[in-house]
Amino acid sequence: FNEKAVGRAIKKSSVPREQIFLSTKLWPNVYDDLNEIEKTFERLQVDYIDLLFLHQPAGNFIAGYKNLEKLYKQQRIRSIGISNFEGEKLDKLLNKVEIKPHIIQAEAHPYFPRKELLKQLKPYGIHIMGWFPLGHGDQTLMNQEVFTRLGKKYNKSNAQIILRWHVQKGFITIPGAITPEFILANIDVFDFKLTDDEMAEIAKLDNGKRYYNLNEDEYEKLAN
Repeated sequence: FNEKAVGRAIKKSSVPREQIFLSTKLWPNVYDDLNEIEKTFERLQVDYIDLLFLHQPAGNFIAGYKNLEKLYKQQRIRSIGISNFEGEKLDKLLNKVEIKPHIIQAEAHPYFPRKELLKQLKPYGIHIMGWFPLGHGDQTLMNQEVFTRLGKKYNKSNAQIILRWHVQKGFITIPGAITPEFILANIDVFDFKLTDDEMAEIAKLDNGKRYYNLNEDEYEKLAN
């Protein structure tokens, strides 16, 4: 619901369009309607979008993906993304599409490092963009002893240690930030590297905990 504001900001900025990476999502109730999808471009006031996602594995997501393929072939979008797909629905999509998605957004953090999803994606070379990278701000996760100890070793915050873990896992990670200071801190994770032993220690935190869960009925309601 911020596409109009983002479009205005792009227009008013002095940054050339080609230097801006613009990503947005389609809600399931517009998947099979190209006219509704076209309104996304109108709200953003752009000729192309760098990365366009299907937001949820709900509704007629195969038709939605076929529309993304059409836009990709027309160079209206530069890359195709899916969000929250896994298991049988992800297999169904991958088996029916012509152009495999470039990115999948999925919940990912040290409590839930997506082992099964990584196995499912490996044959296709699809990259994970992790959301809730800091466990939805869960202080139990954030204050784990291993992050505090490594933070002292590398002179970093616990959050920076977790973000560095994401980098070394190969996850595309864009954490939320509400102040310029947090934005700067979030990107200040490239001047150190966790050792293999430290990565293995963090791996022990995997307990399968998810912060976002929808059952099948709840997913289908999203398409209405």
